[in-house]
Amino acid sequence: MTTTSLTHTAAVSRLGHALSDETRTRILLRLRAGRARPSELAAHLGVSKQVMSNQLRCLRGCGLVTTTAEGRNIWYDLADARLTTALGDLLELTLTIDPDCCSAQGCTCT
Repeated sequence: MTTTSLTHTAAVSRLGHALSDETRTRILLRLRAGRARPSELAAHLGVSKQVMSNQLRCLRGCGLVTTTAEGRNIWYDLADARLTTALGDLLELTLTIDPDCCSAQGCTCT
């Protein structure tokens, strides 16, 4: 049996905090496809640049996304490639538990 430390609990809680907001969850799910600039993410999600900036700041603070500067562009990416698999598994589990969760508005999860 593995003991769970407060550090482990805090790390999982950060992920839970990030996923507790629909916009942040959509950002993370979008970044599974690869890196993106904030303006691309804002347009894809249909939110303002200010909302996107705030949500990306939160995700950086949680340690879930990283930035890379290339010239005048800032690119965002998942902090660890394993997040791609974990988010995909979590989405699949969610759809298994509640297959109709996205049917009311059309699924924007993927």
